Amino acid sequence: MSYAGADLLADASWDWSDRFAARAALGGGEVTAILSLAGSPDTITFSGGFPAPETFPVDLVGPVVADLLAHDPARTLQYTPTEGLTTSRAAIADLVSATQGTRPDPAAVLVTSGGIDALSLLARVFLEPGDQVVVEAPTYLGALSGFAGSQAEILGIPMDADGMCVDELERVLGARPRRAAPKLCYVIPDYQNPTGLSLTVERRRALVQSCRRHGILIVEDVAYRELGFDSAPAPSLWSLGPDVVLQIGTFSKILFPGVRLGWAVGPHEVVAAMAVAKQNSDQCSGALGQQIMHAFVTGGYFPAHLARARALYESRALAMLDALDRQMPAGMQWTRPKGGFFVWLTAPEGTDMARMAARSLEEKVAFVPGSPFYPDGRGTNQARLAFSSVPVDRIERGVRRLSDLLEAELRGASTGPRAGSSLRTGG
Repeated sequence: MSYAGADLLADASWDWSDRFAARAALGGGEVTAILSLAGSPDTITFSGGFPAPETFPVDLVGPVVADLLAHDPARTLQYTPTEGLTTSRAAIADLVSATQGTRPDPAAVLVTSGGIDALSLLARVFLEPGDQVVVEAPTYLGALSGFAGSQAEILGIPMDADGMCVDELERVLGARPRRAAPKLCYVIPDYQNPTGLSLTVERRRALVQSCRRHGILIVEDVAYRELGFDSAPAPSLWSLGPDVVLQIGTFSKILFPGVRLGWAVGPHEVVAAMAVAKQNSDQCSGALGQQIMHAFVTGGYFPAHLARARALYESRALAMLDALDRQMPAGMQWTRPKGGFFVWLTAPEGTDMARMAARSLEEKVAFVPGSPFYPDGRGTNQARLAFSSVPVDRIERGVRRLSDLLEAELRGASTGPRAGSSLRTGG
């Protein structure tokens, strides 16, 4: 017995891409490329901002999970409310209180599937095609991809050693009526991705005042806030302006990313709208991760865990900075972060770091060229180096390979003092 339509179906060759939504082509490829290198054992990977596996609390997770399965399996393995388990929201409120000095109302806490989930939900709630979003330039490329996917217009505000140039933002905002103001202002004020720089206290206060005056919601990404090396971070934007700040955080950097877990804290009406949007995306964040996080917070494990992580990341940052100081050719510049995962490298104008990135893979060293971190294609002579997941001995070898490539690229250029002795951006 045959089916007459079978031959027709077998012969048809559809180009499904003709039917994709326009937003399907907007951003995201760079993140995929970075993640694809995560498991490459023979390449020294400065490309991905991955937490060090050495920081994963393996000795604690096993007993915690065993106890949860023995005593609370129904909740641990079940769906959760969209907003998150009540206990999880309270634990996040406690963690924010302990690290930022102000406790949010747990009812204004939304448990998310990592920080990128929070950004996606915000975009669904706020952005129509053509709406404007302010970002630091450069900024986290995942945020750029998410906003571009909503067909938003992205306005990049330059940075200097003190973070976003808030005076420039105010100048831009002051030149337009309030009804034409951007809807969102996305910032990473602590040990920023990709530069490693932090926003000064004075600029934090000015940013909150400016956005409050113009009716702009600040989206504060605190992914790296608790990973400073030598001092407590400056006051969070949320603690300075809870009426105008939506804070998003992630446990991927400060606990482990194997369970995608994060949070959003902010104005009640914003968090409630995000919860509605989440019902139509992944419905809820996983109970297992929430239960593990709750046990870590309520069990008092976080302070010691974070202290060990900070020490490890500081040793790797110092190793990278030392290697850059000794090995980079003249004309190169780089930031000197005091926390987080990243160093931002700047080559002389005209250097094509995208081409260098392709060549570097042949030498078994990987980094991310700078232009994907800008909304307008700038940064072609810049690059992000992530030290977080690379052991010290491999950092030394990787910087040497990278330096040799850059030396060949820049050979013939005028010589001068080595950049490491003259540039101390962010340090």
